[in-house]
Formats: sequence, C-alpha cells, structure tokens
Amino acid sequence: MERFEFNYPAAKALPGRAEAGVVGSGDLEALYEPKTATELKIIVTTSVDGSHSLWQHFFDRLNALRELPAGRLDINDFGATPGVARLRIEQVFEEAENAN
Repeated sequence: MERFEFNYPAAKALPGRAEAGVVGSGDLEALYEPKTATELKIIVTTSVDGSHSLWQHFFDRLNALRELPAGRLDINDFGATPGVARLRIEQVFEEAENAN
C-alpha cells in the first residue's frame, strides 16, 4: 500500500460531503469533504505500488480540464483504471454539489 498527497488551487467548496464507489477488486472509493480553503487537498491510498507519477499526471490533467472545488478528497484505490477513477471523482463532486 502506498499513500500520496497532492494539493491543487481550488475554487469555492461544494455544499456538502459525499462519497462514491466502493473499495473492491478493480474499483475505487472517493470521499469529498468541503473546507473553507483555497485548495483541494487530495490523499490517495492505493494498492498499486509505484503509481505516484500516474496519479500526479491524472490530477494534473483533471485540474486542467475542470475547476476543482476547495476541500479534501480522499481516494482509496484497489487498482482502478483511469476511466473508473475519473468516473468516481466526477460522481463524488456531482453528489457534493447537489447535497443539501
């Protein structure tokens, strides 16, 4: 197991907390918590050793494609593909956006 931390400049926080996905064979869990900060702190815990640069590139690209929300994003990965990772992260942001 490896653990990485990334920080990206962020816009305003989303209204609520949210979670998407489950940790299991080939999947990923994403947990979002809003914070009154100007950054998104991302913590990745993964079963895939040596994947730091892959996650770094993944979040660099995501940051280039969309405005990230302020807060904390915890990723618990069990070998998810980049497509599944993107899906879960978009799902958790959408759920937090619509939280009451």
